[in-house]
Amino acid sequence: MSAEVLDRLGEIDQADVVRCARVLLRRPLLRAGGPEAELLPLVYRHRATLIELFAGVLGYRLVVERRFARLYKAGPGADPTRGEPTLTPRGYAYLALALAALTTVGQQTLLSRLVTDIRSAATQAGIEVTDDLGDLRAIAAALRHLVSLGVLTETEGTVTGLSDSSAEALLTIDTSLLGQLVTGPIGSARSATELVALATRPGPRGVEHMVRRRLVEHPVTHYADLTEEEAAWLRRRARSESRLLERCFGLATESRLEGIAVTDPEDYLTDLAFPGQSTVSRIALLALPELLTAPPREDGWVPVGIERVTEVCTELVDSYPAAWSKQVVTSVPRLVDDLLHLLLALGLARQADGGWLISPAAHRWQPAPDATPRQPGGDTEDEPAQEPLLPGWSLFDSDKDAEKDADGGTS
Repeated sequence: MSAEVLDRLGEIDQADVVRCARVLLRRPLLRAGGPEAELLPLVYRHRATLIELFAGVLGYRLVVERRFARLYKAGPGADPTRGEPTLTPRGYAYLALALAALTTVGQQTLLSRLVTDIRSAATQAGIEVTDDLGDLRAIAAALRHLVSLGVLTETEGTVTGLSDSSAEALLTIDTSLLGQLVTGPIGSARSATELVALATRPGPRGVEHMVRRRLVEHPVTHYADLTEEEAAWLRRRARSESRLLERCFGLATESRLEGIAVTDPEDYLTDLAFPGQSTVSRIALLALPELLTAPPREDGWVPVGIERVTEVCTELVDSYPAAWSKQVVTSVPRLVDDLLHLLLALGLARQADGGWLISPAAHRWQPAPDATPRQPGGDTEDEPAQEPLLPGWSLFDSDKDAEKDADGGTS
């Protein structure tokens, strides 16, 4: 068992290791001066245990020094919902070019020189560069991201003044952190596509590491999205994996016929909370029951068209006009697009055949009464409410069905 490394520790040290592991999952680059830097001494103290834990459970490499800790996760592959939200595709291109340029700069450089080096690297890579404002903003966004990571320090001036041709800044480079940023095997890849594929390779234990990484990094894992070998392994190991993830990372799993949902009871590892407080999130929550009324496919996914989503959103906006941000609901088509892409990022929707499919996991947010109302004239105590019978497939059926599923039964 991969968690046997915890058995060698006392209860307090076990709790500290799990705390450190959770922080590293959320912040794969933990550095002095950065968020939650106060945990670095504890990570350094338990570095041997943490290195063994991540290597055994997820097949991840962990580098720990006194000034930083770097967890090398697998890449997200072709998933468009994962990544730094402040960077556009153009910004990501300039981020890669900035890393290439910084390797030959030294410990300090001027902003103007760095921008010149980035553009030179772009030209060598066959990327067209311009002097328009959009291009400058993309470069500035890439440099701001490096500042947020601690790789660049704005010793004098700031990178945000890049759009002003007269602005200048002196930047200091942390060469130690710079060398720890890239996780993909650049030397082995002959193209960008191959690099993405190589970065998503399974760990040393193959299927075990591949599936477990998916459980930890994604809110919902559907058996239909796995290979036959991966799905068979997960079905056999569902219960033991639930115990393992809870013990090592404090995660809770909900296992049903169609797949497994993994949640963090403390919401610390949840980078995209749902339900949320934003207008898009609240409208999505209210829209799901209406979108799930359509007949499901054989695999449980519910097909919906853009017209139906637009109709539901329009009804919600018109019915509760004072409940929403006016800026968000001014354009219903944009609201629909934001809503669908939120569900896509949550694993609750996907595009298919020119339309959209809603996951059976979305039944989890179907409204249900808290209790059975007392009948007029009744003197008996309220009886517990019966679980509602939900239409179609549900990733979250009753507890009895869950036990049957786990024991190899059907539902």
